[in-house]
Amino acid sequence: MSEFKYLGHVINSCMSDDDDINREVRNMFTRTNVLIRRFGNCSVPVKLTLLKTYCVNLYDIGLWHTYMKGTMQKLRSCYNTCVKMFLGYSRSYSMTQTLLELNMSSFDTLLFNSSTRFLHRWRNCNNDIVKHCLQY
Repeated sequence: MSEFKYLGHVINSCMSDDDDINREVRNMFTRTNVLIRRFGNCSVPVKLTLLKTYCVNLYDIGLWHTYMKGTMQKLRSCYNTCVKMFLGYSRSYSMTQTLLELNMSSFDTLLFNSSTRFLHRWRNCNNDIVKHCLQY
C-alpha cells in the first residue's frame, strides 16, 4: 500500500483514513507526555489551555470520512486517557464527570463540531474547483 503525507494528512491508496487516525493517536500521546514532563506542576487552568492548544487541536479531523470503527475508538480512548493523565485524574474516574468538572468537550462533540465546520466552510466556498474535488 502506498501512502504519502500532504499538509500533515496521511493519504493512502486504499482511500482509508485509518493511517492518519493512527498517526494522530501516536502524536497525541507524544505531545501529552511532553506536556507532563515540562508542565506537570502547573495549575489546572494553565494545563487546560496547554492541552486544548497543543494536544487536542485536531485540525484535519473534519476530513476523516472512511475509517474502521475500531480505529476511531482507539483515538477516542487516547483522548480520554490523555485528558485524565495530564490533569491528574485516576484511570477509574468517570470520564463524564472529568469533562464536566473541567468544562471540556467530549471526543464525540469535537468530532461532530469539526466535521460540521468543515462542511459549512466547503459549502460556502466560492472556488468551484475545490467544490468539485471534494465531492464524495
